[in-house]
Amino acid sequence: MAGFLLWLLLLVFCWPLALLALVLYPIVWLLLLPLRLVGITVSAVFAFLGALLMLPARVLRGHPG
Repeated sequence: MAGFLLWLLLLVFCWPLALLALVLYPIVWLLLLPLRLVGITVSAVFAFLGALLMLPARVLRGHPG
């Protein structure tokens, strides 16, 4: 909600900049999408490697309880 109000304030005081931001936001979002996907993939790989390295300790710990 605050972002929308800030955008409206920008629209009132500097409408060309607000319209430029409105047009460029989807383009920038599309350009950054591959980087987000790479980040998600790298995070998943590190989580998998961490789980793989901790597997022997989890097996040797035995049944919880």
